[in-house]
Amino acid sequence: MDYKTILGKASNLLKNFSIKNPRLDSELLLSKSLKISRENLLLNLNKKINLTEQRKFSSLLEKRKKKMPVAYILGYKDFWNSKFLVNNSVLIPRPDTEIIVAEALNYLPKKKSKKVIDIGTGSGCIIISVLQERPKSTGVGLDISKNAIKIAKINAKLQQVDNRIKFINSNVDKYNGDKYDLAISNPPYIKRTEICRLEEDVRNFEPKSALDGGHNGYSKIGKVIEKSASLLKRSGNLIIEIGYDQVYGASRLLEKYGFYINKISKDLSKKDRCIIGTKY
Repeated sequence: MDYKTILGKASNLLKNFSIKNPRLDSELLLSKSLKISRENLLLNLNKKINLTEQRKFSSLLEKRKKKMPVAYILGYKDFWNSKFLVNNSVLIPRPDTEIIVAEALNYLPKKKSKKVIDIGTGSGCIIISVLQERPKSTGVGLDISKNAIKIAKINAKLQQVDNRIKFINSNVDKYNGDKYDLAISNPPYIKRTEICRLEEDVRNFEPKSALDGGHNGYSKIGKVIEKSASLLKRSGNLIIEIGYDQVYGASRLLEKYGFYINKISKDLSKKDRCIIGTKY
């Protein structure tokens, strides 16, 4: 059987299991089975697949049929300009979160040494991407999950910024570190009662601790803002990702803890996605 035929069959199979992007997922999983790039696969659709490769592909399809996210099956996710190692200990990086990186770069002069803290670092993708773009800056990544910290450390080494970043396994409440120029965070902000409504890929596989924002969605947002107020230097900035309907609540919290609202940024769907506060 050639690549084109098996891709068609796999795509139809995943479609029958209500997978959103059956063709793309099939291409990515077949590429992994063949140990070639997706581009190489698409240039060689008439090539034959052997039995070992076919069995490997079938096992990956079985995982996807059960709604395991493609990123977890592949073991990586593209974010900003790099590939990041991921597993079910960390939230899968989303394209919308790249806005934090883009905004962070506006507050970090390229030729100056600045200190950045990432609260709830997960895979480390945000702070690592920032430090890749700002070679004179240094950073700290905090996370309550030991397993997430392990993944973040590996990613920092793979992206060659491990000499400028320190990852610490700590609850944000208990961390008492240095003073920083910039704080960044993508905290859990989904209401606990809404988690059951998320897509199966998310609610059944991604870590609940990275999703659950408490009964009103502001539990972790509030903690990040309160702690950032004590960790930031005067006139330091906090960039925090929020839900599309949380601008008002997040703004009130920022003002409560001594920030003024600098900017509200929208995501790729033109929905409010992150808010930037500057410490008085």
